[in-house]
Amino acid sequence: MSSGKILVAQGGGPTAVINQSLAGVVLEARRFRDVNRVYGALHGVRGIINEDLVDLTRETSHNLELVAATPSSALGSTRDKPDLAYCTEIFKVLRAHEIEQFYYIGGNDSSDTVRIVSEQAQQAGYPLRSIHIPKTIDNDLVGSDHTPGFPSAARFVAQAFAGANLDNASLPGVYLGVVMGRHAGFLTAASALGKKFPDDGPHLIYLPERVFSLEQFLADVKATYARYGRCVIAVSEGIHDASGEPIASLLAKEVERDAHGNVQLSGTGALADLLCDEIKARLGIKRVRGDTFGYLQRSFIGCVSDVDQREAREVGEKAVQFAMWGGRDGSVAIKRTGFYSVDYELMALADVAGKTRVMEDEFISASGTDVTDAFRMYLRPLLGSGMPDAFRLRPSPVEKILKK
Repeated sequence: MSSGKILVAQGGGPTAVINQSLAGVVLEARRFRDVNRVYGALHGVRGIINEDLVDLTRETSHNLELVAATPSSALGSTRDKPDLAYCTEIFKVLRAHEIEQFYYIGGNDSSDTVRIVSEQAQQAGYPLRSIHIPKTIDNDLVGSDHTPGFPSAARFVAQAFAGANLDNASLPGVYLGVVMGRHAGFLTAASALGKKFPDDGPHLIYLPERVFSLEQFLADVKATYARYGRCVIAVSEGIHDASGEPIASLLAKEVERDAHGNVQLSGTGALADLLCDEIKARLGIKRVRGDTFGYLQRSFIGCVSDVDQREAREVGEKAVQFAMWGGRDGSVAIKRTGFYSVDYELMALADVAGKTRVMEDEFISASGTDVTDAFRMYLRPLLGSGMPDAFRLRPSPVEKILKK
């Protein structure tokens, strides 16, 4: 006899729409007669092994809708990267609580966690349906046209650079903004969607899909500054040299690493400061400013794509439907079906788990410092409605009298 218990958790970096997926799971699951309890794990998989669970069945639909429209992870998240032993503990808790459906909203690592737990359940002969629900602002999950969370973060990046460009045009100089993206440059590339006029910034875009040369970078900045009298630059935090070494670690005197041994890229302004110092010292440009977007782009409350909200809700709903009717485990994927419409498929966990998508060559210009129209066409519908616009004066010069 079925227990009717399901569990949902959120992992990795929060996004502006991850709670839409949570609400999608809870509200859709409560429509099914066979579901008796919907549990949530606090702080991702760590909450599972600590048995820090909450009963989401008791949440009102109204409050779930309010939470759905709120950025960040309502259940809390974790950066734990479970190995086989860790997943064994997860499975023990799921089995002890007689949970028969496991939904994990997250990125690459989360999909791998779901894969391992699914395999353990199969080996033990335990009737567990395991579904991975996609989210990541990096847009680097394979098999999906795009990933929930990315469109809203991309909207923020596009608008932020549009504003930085206006500022830079008013007081010319060099402006450099560092954007999240260790291996995939989708989010940095989104900066190009803030351009309107031919001389708008960003004038230069540097992505981790291309090798970064400091000497070429300085030459690019010098040429752009000479052409426009100013230069706006978008840089991915993951830019690297030909050997794959992050530029941040090559320029920095001290390198901080995270729990997985990766060079710490997010949450530090080191790369922007280092590149700005090189521009000042080597090119002699006095007005040089750098920003690091850091965590601002992930859960910015005032800048959410309505398309992203809708699709994040639907991947949660479809996850429940696939679990109830599909008869197999998997990862929900978004597939583009028209100029802009989407459908949802359930991919095999092994085809998604532990893999990383990077920007396709067709999206990157031949120079490697810009994006193509193909990328603009790809991203524009994802940004949603109501994108702000910028305009210019059409000055009519007055004839000089004293300075002829």
